[in-house]
Amino acid sequence: MTQFKEKAGKHKERESVGLYTYPVLQAADILVYKATQVPVGEDQRQHLELTRDIAAKFNHDFDAPAFFPLPEALTEGPGARIMSLRDGSAKMSKSDPSDNSRLNLLDDADTVAQKVRKAKTDPEPLPETLDELKGRPEALNLIGIYAALDGRTSAQVLTEFAGQGFGAFKPRLADLAVAKLGPVGTEMRRLMSDPAEIDRILAAGAERAREAAAPTLAQVKKIVGYWGA
Repeated sequence: MTQFKEKAGKHKERESVGLYTYPVLQAADILVYKATQVPVGEDQRQHLELTRDIAAKFNHDFDAPAFFPLPEALTEGPGARIMSLRDGSAKMSKSDPSDNSRLNLLDDADTVAQKVRKAKTDPEPLPETLDELKGRPEALNLIGIYAALDGRTSAQVLTEFAGQGFGAFKPRLADLAVAKLGPVGTEMRRLMSDPAEIDRILAAGAERAREAAAPTLAQVKKIVGYWGA
């Protein structure tokens, strides 16, 4: 797994077993619910490939054809890969040292608007087609963010803003980001102020997860011989 090599760096012998076995745990999280489609970032596609390999191996070795479906990755569409507001060639990440590179869900309205207005762009107006955005990563990223927040395709957003500069586009994007992300941040702050409510939600979610997973776990134990028919 290339991500293990990247995260471990030059000191692989000192990395935890948790980091090393994480892809298998991730595969279990997918297979226990027999997921058929999984929304993942492009950098997680390799983990889904491992999940498919594990599913196929189980189905073959235990003579259980199609017991586990081979899940497909959903990596396309607006919002599938959001890039940094400061560098359109690097993905948006909470580990980036610059807080201005990302939109945090706990940012207040003024902070969200300010980050969008300061986002890196170029001096050219927006074109009519996506093909014309090639070589303009920052412009492509902002169009993609707008499309994802507004539930449209990037092509549809371009049709609306074609010929306009970022002086006109950014304020519209800032207003949209505030409108869509603001309620999320408000709800997060409410929950963070009420730990008991968070515990209640987690407990309820865990119970629902156990109920959904139980039939698959029972079938797997039967198939591998942990208990009789």
